[in-house]
Amino acid sequence: MLDPSVKELASGKNFAAFTTLLPDGRPQTHIMWVDATDDQVLVNTEVERQKYRNVQRDPRVTVTIFDRDNPYHYAEVRGRVTGTVVGDEARQHLESLSQRYNGAPYANPIASERVILRITPDRQLVR
Repeated sequence: MLDPSVKELASGKNFAAFTTLLPDGRPQTHIMWVDATDDQVLVNTEVERQKYRNVQRDPRVTVTIFDRDNPYHYAEVRGRVTGTVVGDEARQHLESLSQRYNGAPYANPIASERVILRITPDRQLVR
């Protein structure tokens, strides 16, 4: 179960730093939109992106969500990608995120299939 403060930050208009591991073990971090269920943090990406290839090979990730109004208030979730969702559900999720963050439909070109990464926490920290 997600800490309620983690879910609150992930359900708001707050950005997250999403870190995966490259094939040589070096970390790779992207600033991402983020979402949450009661149990998992959700990140939406494309199947041809490096971050997706990284989690297919090694599912260990870290997501740090910063409060947009006070970046000293944040949540860090260390965990694993334990599931993925593709197809219409992933595309609709992207539209929902775009509405939350931009107040408009998603406007960037989509090069490949969208995928939701379902991250189950091993460790949660809120500051």
